[in-house]
Amino acid sequence: MITIIVVFTTLIGLGLGYLVAKKINEAKHEIFIEQAKAKAKAIEYEAELILKDAKNSILNAELEIKKKYEDKAHKLQQELQCKFEEIHKKEQQIKLEAEKIKKDEEELNKNQKIIEELHHDSIRLKNQYQHKIDEVINILENSSGLTKDEAKKIILEKVEEKSRNEIAHIVRKYEEEAKNEAKRKANYIIAQATSRFAGEFAAERLINVVNIKNDELKGRIIGKEGRNVKSLEMVLGVDIIIDDTPGAIIISCFNLYRRAIATKVIELLVEDGRIQPARIEEIHEKVCKEFENSILEEGQIIAMDLGLDKLHPEIIKLIGKLKYRASYGQNALAHSLEVAHLAGIIAAECGGDEKLAKRAGILHDIGKALTHDFEGSHVDLGAELCKRYKEHPVVINAIYAHHGHEEATSIEAAAVCTADTLSAARPGARREVLEAFLKRVRELEEIAKNKEGIKNAYAINAGREIRVIANAKLINDDQAVLLAKEIANEIKDKLQYPGEIKVNVIRELRAIEYAR
Repeated sequence: MITIIVVFTTLIGLGLGYLVAKKINEAKHEIFIEQAKAKAKAIEYEAELILKDAKNSILNAELEIKKKYEDKAHKLQQELQCKFEEIHKKEQQIKLEAEKIKKDEEELNKNQKIIEELHHDSIRLKNQYQHKIDEVINILENSSGLTKDEAKKIILEKVEEKSRNEIAHIVRKYEEEAKNEAKRKANYIIAQATSRFAGEFAAERLINVVNIKNDELKGRIIGKEGRNVKSLEMVLGVDIIIDDTPGAIIISCFNLYRRAIATKVIELLVEDGRIQPARIEEIHEKVCKEFENSILEEGQIIAMDLGLDKLHPEIIKLIGKLKYRASYGQNALAHSLEVAHLAGIIAAECGGDEKLAKRAGILHDIGKALTHDFEGSHVDLGAELCKRYKEHPVVINAIYAHHGHEEATSIEAAAVCTADTLSAARPGARREVLEAFLKRVRELEEIAKNKEGIKNAYAINAGREIRVIANAKLINDDQAVLLAKEIANEIKDKLQYPGEIKVNVIRELRAIEYAR
């Protein structure tokens, strides 16, 4: 019985608990619904705020875009207005220029008419002048009782007699001067006689080309990341150009001696095949020693050929080094040898010391072997070198005199100056810089064109001759001769040039008619 009561009580308790739990759950559910509604309202409110902000942002953006559009439109309007103003100004300028051109044309036509009138007046005056001369001749013929031909013959005989006396006076004058200045005259004659001397001429370039068997060697010469070619340029002191040219490497440098060493080093490296920085330095050192011995032997041979003795070994070495020096394309050693031979001949003919003249001639440009290594002109460097090694005073004077730093004080020094001029000025000895050559040719033509009565002028034969075309109506034969002399004198005063320039004035009259 008790058990039944307990079970019943338990069932009642469970029923009551269930009802209570159900009520509690229903209450919680209502709370959750209320919370969800509150959150929904909050989200809705927030969405409305966001929408409102978005609308405001869009409105602000529209206002900003509209403002930018208006500013841009205003700016473009201003630029367009400026362009219209500029175009208007240019139109005004064009109108003014057109009016000016029209005025110039009118003035030109007016001047043309004045020129034509003056031309007709000059022809009329010339005819009047000729008529007056004829009248004077007739009057003279009538008054003197001589015909025109007879009077001309007498005048020509008097002029010839007077000219003969003047010529005889001039001849006597120059004979006396020749006796007083026999040595100077002899130098001049011998210089003229030796002006045709021409030894070998070496036209030096600024690059050397090394031929290689295949393009694979180019890669080995360049090396990994350009290591070998950088080492070569640093050690040799040259620029090495490796491009698409098949089977060739270009070496560029103003120093001929350094370039020759570089060429030899690269040739040996290509032949050996082992191209690396250590090997480059080893080969370079070896080639430098060979070149030092070579230039010493070259200098000794030259000194022996010229019959010179007691030359310091350093000077002998520098003589050999002149082989790798050029001036205006003329090899310095070849030039010095020419000067030595010519100076020796001139000095011997003038009663001077032939051997001393040769010594001064071979050493007059010795400073050029030092100009790549030391500052200063080759004259000062050469003179200081010769003073240091106690060369003859005539040699030092010749070094200074051949560029006008001093006056020549001996026959030998004067012979060196003359020989230096002859060697440098002979045709083909030196290459001129293109710009200087064009400028000289242009100035030549301008000098001729500035003369009255000249149609045109043409510089030909590499600027050594100028042909001047004269107007035959304005210039006669006698005036053409005087014109040629005037142009030649003006060229001599205003221009610097090697050798001589021939002035050729051509006067031509062409008569043209048509048969119809």
